[in-house]
Amino acid sequence: MEKRRYGRTGHMSTLAVFGGASLASLKQDLADQAIQRMIDAGVNHIDIAPSYGQAEARLGPWLPKIRDDFFLGCKTTERMKFGALREFHESLERLQTDHFDLYQLHAVNTMEELDQCTGSDGALEGVIEMHDQGLTRFVGITGHGMDAPKIFIEALRRYDFDSVLFPVYPALFADEDYRRQAMTLLDICEVKDVGVMTIKSVAKEPWGEREHTYHTWYVPFDEQDAIQQSVDFVLSQKLTHICTPADYRLLEMVLKSCEDFTIMDSEAQETLIRERADLTLIF
Repeated sequence: MEKRRYGRTGHMSTLAVFGGASLASLKQDLADQAIQRMIDAGVNHIDIAPSYGQAEARLGPWLPKIRDDFFLGCKTTERMKFGALREFHESLERLQTDHFDLYQLHAVNTMEELDQCTGSDGALEGVIEMHDQGLTRFVGITGHGMDAPKIFIEALRRYDFDSVLFPVYPALFADEDYRRQAMTLLDICEVKDVGVMTIKSVAKEPWGEREHTYHTWYVPFDEQDAIQQSVDFVLSQKLTHICTPADYRLLEMVLKSCEDFTIMDSEAQETLIRERADLTLIF
């Protein structure tokens, strides 16, 4: 699988980053199969969080054996320093490791949350403290929703984050304001040499009232051709890596699509955006 430099971290991360959320509700035997498939595909970057159910407990037994082979990113949804420090150390223990490569303020979805995280005694102070102690090499921020790019543009003005994580998928780029803000954010990340991870790459539409047949909180595309189009679109945006979806049953198709990735030219991108523009956005 192709690799790209993950911003100033210097790590050559595979196009696919293993999303630990796919382990959230799995028993250990199925989790082991998903982790082994990820290893066999050559993936070298893991993204995980304590808010992902049993994911840390499932990955933990593997890490003592494979830690040196992976760039490991974790997260906190705590907004204040004390909570972030507590969650940081709890994750280290569950994951059976002594440091993270990247630790991220997670799901910062509003300006108010950004104010909390970056204010006095906010979570960012705690993460910086861990960074200064050598317990995480880099500091990032993640978020969801229509305001994510705008919030991260402001976040990068306040602090020199090493990475950002936000949603990119074709129908979302049919929203002109979101697309404009996202492209501005990518330009800033290029100038500042910030790593970029994307989520929701295979999103189709909201579940609404229908039965949830996947663990993703959106209806995903689940046919190889449609997933390939989605992956090609997202990875054709500069700097981007894809975090694999929160359902292990989609892992094989997404990994294959990343392995088979080819650049989608601007005309093909615009065509795909138009074709999916009528889909209801998931936010």
